[in-house]
Amino acid sequence: MILFPAIDLKSGQCVRLEQGDMARATVFNLDPVEQARAFAAQGFEYLHVVDLDGAFAGKPVNADAVERVLKNVTLPMQLGGGIRDLKTVEAWLGKGVARVIIGTAAVRDPVLVKEAAKAFPGRVAVGLDARDGKVAVEGWAATSEVTALDIARRFEDAGIAAIIFTDIARDGLLKGLNLDATIALADSISIPVIASGGFASIVDVKALLQPRAKKLAGAIAGRALYDGRLDPVEALKLIHAARAAA
Repeated sequence: MILFPAIDLKSGQCVRLEQGDMARATVFNLDPVEQARAFAAQGFEYLHVVDLDGAFAGKPVNADAVERVLKNVTLPMQLGGGIRDLKTVEAWLGKGVARVIIGTAAVRDPVLVKEAAKAFPGRVAVGLDARDGKVAVEGWAATSEVTALDIARRFEDAGIAAIIFTDIARDGLLKGLNLDATIALADSISIPVIASGGFASIVDVKALLQPRAKKLAGAIAGRALYDGRLDPVEALKLIHAARAAA
């Protein structure tokens, strides 16, 4: 189980949104490199970075900020936001991103995901962000008519690295992960699933380490880390202890 600290980029700054609303953004750090270094120093193993402006624009917008993090921090990075074609996938992987996350295009252009996963095995993840059970697209500005499970099943044999499942209703609100829905998804597919949206405290870490969540590959924490509700040292200590006991 990997705990991913989130860096969400808006206008080059680290922010957290509430329920994906760009008008409800809180700036937590002006410098994403400084933030990434802090996460590395705390002992995290993997960064989760999202180009929020890119998700709305349909193309990379905060590329400069992402590239600065890549050049200055050695932690592997999974990156999402505005990745809608094979050229962009190739470009980011070539610049040192460990894994790209395809969201909107996974709904609108599943062939792209399959082509990317075939070309770059183990380096393509799919981001499925659900509102009332239906997957949202275009930076969550629009809602599709398909469920996360419907889309996930399209990629069962495509070789994608992971599904990142976000409950939009909880995202940024510190209400706790929606583990029931996330575990139900993980139990229905063979692809590893990462939980996202609402991570609130050490209670979520303990819940992730329970036997019922054993199929989950990890979880993403954002606001809880930024505002101090989640102690990274305590969280990572629990995770490492669980790994050692496994």
